[in-house]
Amino acid sequence: MHQTSSRVLRITSDGRPFTRDFEDLFATLVVSLPLRPHRIRLTRVDHSFLSEEAINNLGSLKLSQSNRMPDPKDPSRIVTTTTTTTFSMAREMARSVCQRFLDARFVESADGKLLQEFNMKGSVWQLTPKGISVLERFCARNGIQQKHITELVSSLRNAMQLVILERDSATDKPYSDRSTVEVIFRRFVGQNGPNATDSTSSADSASLSEYKDGLARVRMVSESKVGSQPRTVYQTFTGKAATDWLMDCCTAVNRRETAEIATLFLEQELIWRVQSDHSYLAPFAQDKEKKVRFQPTRHAIYQLSQKGKDVVNMTSRERISESENTSTTTTRPGVPRDSNTQKLDRILNDAALRLLFRENLRETHCEENLSFYLDVDKFLQSCKTATRVNSLSSGKSSSGNLDSVKEAMASTYAIYNAFLAPGSPCELNIDHLLRNQLAIRMTKAVGQDAAIIEILAEVIKLFEEAQLSVFNLMASDSVPKFMQSSKYEQTLQNYDFDFGSPRYSAENLPECSMSRSN
Repeated sequence: MHQTSSRVLRITSDGRPFTRDFEDLFATLVVSLPLRPHRIRLTRVDHSFLSEEAINNLGSLKLSQSNRMPDPKDPSRIVTTTTTTTFSMAREMARSVCQRFLDARFVESADGKLLQEFNMKGSVWQLTPKGISVLERFCARNGIQQKHITELVSSLRNAMQLVILERDSATDKPYSDRSTVEVIFRRFVGQNGPNATDSTSSADSASLSEYKDGLARVRMVSESKVGSQPRTVYQTFTGKAATDWLMDCCTAVNRRETAEIATLFLEQELIWRVQSDHSYLAPFAQDKEKKVRFQPTRHAIYQLSQKGKDVVNMTSRERISESENTSTTTTRPGVPRDSNTQKLDRILNDAALRLLFRENLRETHCEENLSFYLDVDKFLQSCKTATRVNSLSSGKSSSGNLDSVKEAMASTYAIYNAFLAPGSPCELNIDHLLRNQLAIRMTKAVGQDAAIIEILAEVIKLFEEAQLSVFNLMASDSVPKFMQSSKYEQTLQNYDFDFGSPRYSAENLPECSMSRSN
């Protein structure tokens, strides 16, 4: 069975691809590259590639994912389901996309120089630790095990622990609520003392491996003098050092996003500016509406505020109240207000808690549960949109009426092959009967167009049951471990878990109501 669909990459309001699509495109490209050793001035650089190889491959890129399993009705028969994703673009567009990969810090020059332009040919490139982390997550989700990819992911360069920015599913903008910003800020500063050096030049280094593992805090200067009448300031950092950290250690995709996050640090009074870069501010002199503007340069100097220090040290912080809960669901009858089910609902509807919960799941090797849950949420949203569009156009004779429905149907195979099929790369622990029902449905070939709506409705029902099963598993197993983790204990004390609106009632299977992240 071979299911195919095509769609245009989703584009944000500021003209860039959605982060999930952008990362998937990057990882698909890397899987297609040979990643062989290249010599640069007598130095061997493993797992590297040439500009022309990347540009040529992007011109016609294809990734096929197959899953072989016994037919549930006839074990002697093997059924193969294959999902194929294709990308195609003109040569200059391919170079532009590679430039975006470079800007996002997914790749870097293999010769140790900080190149800012992706050339059409001749240059040798390698993945950054951030790029390898993005690739590893993609391969784990899709069961990719090619030798050259496995060797790269297993290499010492794969040491990055990325901060996964939770994003709004409709706009792809990172969440900017106070709690989420403070979680990012704690990673930014660290909780084991400042990452200080003795000089500005070393703290503001342009080294390609400055933040190679994601655990290092932003580089600070222990002591420096600023101002026309010099005064001594302690533990400062430059605007460039701040945006470098955010670019290298978070899933930010461009410098604009890093400046926006750093501006939130300013707006929430977590940092303050010790010295301005007047040359940077000159073009904005007439922009009176933007009084708080982060200056991402090496001449702008910042320092932690007392409030910022309190946030890092988890002191003088009020408990988060119900008004900050973004849940829009209704209370489940008969569920105790302190139940793990209710706590999970609180976590899923709070971007900051979801970020921390994902980290904890990754540490306990069950992040796939949350990934599946959120992927199904997004799938259910797309199904509602697809069926609504088809309903509105059902009276017309256009052959394209079912395109969105077919795309939704094709996406079910990607989710099924990743999480639910026997032997899938992220196989989930669900009820045997439900797994068998899914296998029966998913191994049936899609029939005529007239039946596809009915088939999709059957799949939706089964996916909702699987999602509910995973929800209950996370509530009973993962939530207690998360709540009892010493790593998150101080942060969780600031949340009120005695309220919240659980997602499901016993009579009501899950509806699509969640925002998802990349």
